[in-house]
Amino acid sequence: MKILNLYACLGGNRYKWDEVTDVEVTAVEWDDELARLYQERFPNDTVIVADAHQYLLDHYKEFDFIWSSPPCPTHSKVRVTQKNQEFYIPKFPDMKLYEEIIFLKEHFKGRYVVENVIPYYPPLINPIKRGRHLYWTNFNLPNNIDRKESKGIMCGQTDDELDKLCELHQITKDFLNTYKGKQSKTKIVRNLVDFEVGKTILETALGIIRKENVNQTELF
Repeated sequence: MKILNLYACLGGNRYKWDEVTDVEVTAVEWDDELARLYQERFPNDTVIVADAHQYLLDHYKEFDFIWSSPPCPTHSKVRVTQKNQEFYIPKFPDMKLYEEIIFLKEHFKGRYVVENVIPYYPPLINPIKRGRHLYWTNFNLPNNIDRKESKGIMCGQTDDELDKLCELHQITKDFLNTYKGKQSKTKIVRNLVDFEVGKTILETALGIIRKENVNQTELF
């Protein structure tokens, strides 16, 4: 199964895909340090340092399944909460999120999922809400796909937040500390998609693809 993993970061969503099926993954990440660490975690994946948005446009036809997790800071509720007003400069919401949703819906023949946070405004395109995240897909998702323990780690509420996040995502702090880029390590790990969620979503998509293939075979 050929998968395109956009805005790949450290591959939180990708971690258990090998337990679902044989996968051939192309991961696209702009931060070259994150791309380096992703490659260490998943040495068999093809890792490309590039603009994920443009890569999608240029290469979408090459894949069976596409996962996209565009940057969320301009959509997040934390940007407009009262206590954060002095820290966040007002910005236009990044419309690349909706560009990709519309593009995939109208042009991609495989299965896709676009993931993002619950925004501070009513979503412009109806999503599927699961836990603290929104998903735009062309297939139905199970009702409960979040692990309970992920809900107990509050942003900025505890001194050991990074330790808890590393444990949740099964990443050691020693490994994370080899990151030499400019992003906050806590932010990096907090932005990872729960790998159990990633596994469940791929299993769901694969089940639908297999069913479609059986139905297609039966027609002939």
